[in-house]
Amino acid sequence: MLAQRTLKTLTRAVGVGLHSGQRVELTLRPAQPDTGIVFRRVDLPEPVDIPISALAVTDTRLASTISSGGAKVHTVEHLMSACAGLGIDNLYVDITAEEVPILDGSASSFVFLLQSAGVALQNAPRRFIRVLAPVEVSEGQGEALKWARLEPFHGYKLSFEIDFHHPAVDSTGQRVEFDLSQGSYARDIARARTFGFTKDVEMMRSNGLALGGGLDNAIVMDDYKVLNHDGLRYDDEFVKHKILDAMGDLYLLGKPLLAAYSAFRSGHAMNNRLLRELLAHPEAFEVVTFDDEKKAPIGFAVPARAW
Repeated sequence: MLAQRTLKTLTRAVGVGLHSGQRVELTLRPAQPDTGIVFRRVDLPEPVDIPISALAVTDTRLASTISSGGAKVHTVEHLMSACAGLGIDNLYVDITAEEVPILDGSASSFVFLLQSAGVALQNAPRRFIRVLAPVEVSEGQGEALKWARLEPFHGYKLSFEIDFHHPAVDSTGQRVEFDLSQGSYARDIARARTFGFTKDVEMMRSNGLALGGGLDNAIVMDDYKVLNHDGLRYDDEFVKHKILDAMGDLYLLGKPLLAAYSAFRSGHAMNNRLLRELLAHPEAFEVVTFDDEKKAPIGFAVPARAW
């Protein structure tokens, strides 16, 4: 049986929110089978649980935000991406503020936390959502066109193309494909950092956003070049971060996908629209388990190894 996974023990981190600048403590705890991933606002007078789901996403401006009642958690996508990359099904995420800490701006710190706690197999079958028919969302035309698509595929692969018209971005790879059966999430994707432009950062800060952002947790560019003294971690770090974000956004579905995802200039909003479009067409997917691990797609049967 291909089993569900949680952590062997709890693990903690402290950081600041990218947009809020607030100090935040994060505690990742093991959870029982079929719990899913549940964020818990433990700073509120009465702690509030916010289980992940595509329909729990209530804001997609600059990040993915999930809500339950009046309680929210912003910027969940990097932690969710690490959970997707390592195959974590069940987890409690205790958080002491409204935003997940940005840490180094990638998912690598979350990968380190999860792997340090250890991955435990559970006595329950892992449930997948297998896409049976293509589903697509798009908006705009010509220069403004953007789209995202899910297609049937026995495994999980993602391809993404960006189009920024910026000297520093144009000189790097702007299209990448990552296949979970062939690559290593921790090595190939997790270290890609979020990025932004100085002119946008100034505007966001005047609106009370990006208050915790800086060169230690983002790639920052002026009109011509990357300002980080150590440069890029990957030759194609920009588009790899888009893959990282997409893996986190799509894992908000609550179960791992068996599908091929492709996108052009997509973002958090379009990724969530794509999930909602899939859920609106029950004939386009089915929930499956694997009694025989050998019949599962390569890349899912073995828990992700360390670096």
